[in-house]
Amino acid sequence: MKCPVSHDGVSAPAADYHGAQLDFSKDMSYGDYLSLDTILSAQHPLSPEHNELLFIIQHQTSELWMKLMLHELHGARDNIAAGQLPAAMKMLARVAAIMNQLVHAWDVLSTMTPPEYTAIRPYLGASSGFQSHQYREIEFLLGNKNATHLQVHQHKPEAYAILKRALDAPSIYDQAIMVMAGSGLAVDAQRLAGPWDQPVKSDDSVKAAWTTVYQNTGEYWPLYELAEKLVDLETAFRLWRFRHVTTVQRVIGFKMGTGGTDGVNYLRKMLDVVLFPELFELRTEL
Repeated sequence: MKCPVSHDGVSAPAADYHGAQLDFSKDMSYGDYLSLDTILSAQHPLSPEHNELLFIIQHQTSELWMKLMLHELHGARDNIAAGQLPAAMKMLARVAAIMNQLVHAWDVLSTMTPPEYTAIRPYLGASSGFQSHQYREIEFLLGNKNATHLQVHQHKPEAYAILKRALDAPSIYDQAIMVMAGSGLAVDAQRLAGPWDQPVKSDDSVKAAWTTVYQNTGEYWPLYELAEKLVDLETAFRLWRFRHVTTVQRVIGFKMGTGGTDGVNYLRKMLDVVLFPELFELRTEL
């Protein structure tokens, strides 16, 4: 076997590699395991503009992080339903960390100036982040449900079916409330019965039950921890949304979005959405 060649053209002894495997003709390599050939060849800019690659990679990596979020959120919901709160809280903490990661990802896209975006915008057609079925499923799992948003995905039967299931099923917060009721805290039967395809609304009985948890943390410690993990998660989600709004305004101002939304005005409305209302309302009275 020939010695590897260093950067200056001089043969370097194999020992410099500290015994690392160099022949991957039979074994799986790093690139094989991660399917890097597929991932790194998945960027197909449509314009001649230098900055389009940034725009593509920003959104592709966001979708990969959202895939992991969905993996964790489904696991968290299943564990809450099974009463396995420690495992669920671990997963919720990871989702919050991913959202914080995505908050900082906007720093990269914000290096794109208005003229740079304007140059690539004609090549985007009607494509828009509003059409992300993964983002929509995240919202549904967290309780921000809107049946009209399903229409955007009618041309994708598989995505539509996934979203329809998420719309009709209890959200993570719904499952948390059911566990709280199962621990003996009083929650109105109507709140526990659904329907599940509606956006969450504040419920006095749920607020009273959570207040009891916060006033008796020793007795209800697992529920108290779960509640704080949910607050962490919503806080991270709000920051992610806010950073999205400010970046979009910085790059396109108040132009309409490519998918036909009101752009910044639509995104600002989303800032007012509260996922776990009772957990924030009770803080005023504690």
